[in-house]
Amino acid sequence: MRALTVLPGTADSLQLDDIPDPPPRDGRVLVRALALGICGTDREIVSGEYGTAPPGEKRLVLGHESLGRVEKAPPNSGLTEGDLVVGIVRQPDPVPCVNCAAGEWDMCRNGRYTEHGIKERNGFGAERWQIDPAFAVKVDPALGDLGVLVEPASIVAKAWEHTERIGRRAVWEPRCVLVTGAGPIGLLAALLAAQRGLELHVLDRATSGLKPALVRALGGTYHSGSIGELGFEADVVVECTGAPQVVIEVMGRNAPNGIVCLAGVSAAGTQTLVDAGALNRTIVLQNDVVFGSVNANRRHYEAGVAALLRADQAWLRRLVTRRVPLSRWREALEPQPGDVKTVLDFTAAA
Repeated sequence: MRALTVLPGTADSLQLDDIPDPPPRDGRVLVRALALGICGTDREIVSGEYGTAPPGEKRLVLGHESLGRVEKAPPNSGLTEGDLVVGIVRQPDPVPCVNCAAGEWDMCRNGRYTEHGIKERNGFGAERWQIDPAFAVKVDPALGDLGVLVEPASIVAKAWEHTERIGRRAVWEPRCVLVTGAGPIGLLAALLAAQRGLELHVLDRATSGLKPALVRALGGTYHSGSIGELGFEADVVVECTGAPQVVIEVMGRNAPNGIVCLAGVSAAGTQTLVDAGALNRTIVLQNDVVFGSVNANRRHYEAGVAALLRADQAWLRRLVTRRVPLSRWREALEPQPGDVKTVLDFTAAA
């Protein structure tokens, strides 16, 4: 079967290989791939920045934003042939920490977790893949091929869950949310904000085109200026750019008792001048909270499915700006102007 594999740590080593089909394993679900979402993490792995092959192997099968159809499922797994499924990316470490043991593997404390397509576990960028049924999330057929958005939706579902947990430390009646970044994560974070009935603002560099239109379709206000030009304070900020200057600036743009969720990852080595004293004073005197959020566990995937089902399906379909056949995989890894979400289509002809 065909699979996208990379030599971790070696730039531009991605190739479409012919690898053996997964060997039959009792208790595992066999899945035929339908689609694979491409994101910045994949491009960073391809550029050699990180990634780890499974033990005893040199190459890593890429891909973590999956959608597939069950070909075989063990009895009593809750899955049957023909079901649409998404694979959960992270799996707990073999000697679980307290969080992994409790099913909160996205909050692993000892770093011994594995991740499909990223860390020590082959990804979903193959024509067939296997997974433990406990890590296969059933997707409602109503979503169809939009099920490929479940993994990124799970990321923002977790971010919102933790934001709301923190908010319950006191009387909290959030009204206004600012999302920085209008990529797939930012737009899905905005979708979940709109579903909560919050006044929505999204800030991004694009000045026209699809991104502003998608925000306005949610009933939100789109901004393309600087953080300093915003004329409001947000009760919640979801930072999705990872741009160091934006990260610093949003910490000072929230309302008293505000919550800033950092969902974007910054590149290491970037230096930014900041008045640490003023920033500390603002956070302390306003009882602000700044926290980071990454990955997701099963309930977040299920919450992501539910959020996508509540959404306008025509709006979701506009998020997927390119569908590329597997045979033209190089095109999917090359960002194009106007891209939001690019998807590799395993069902399309070349």
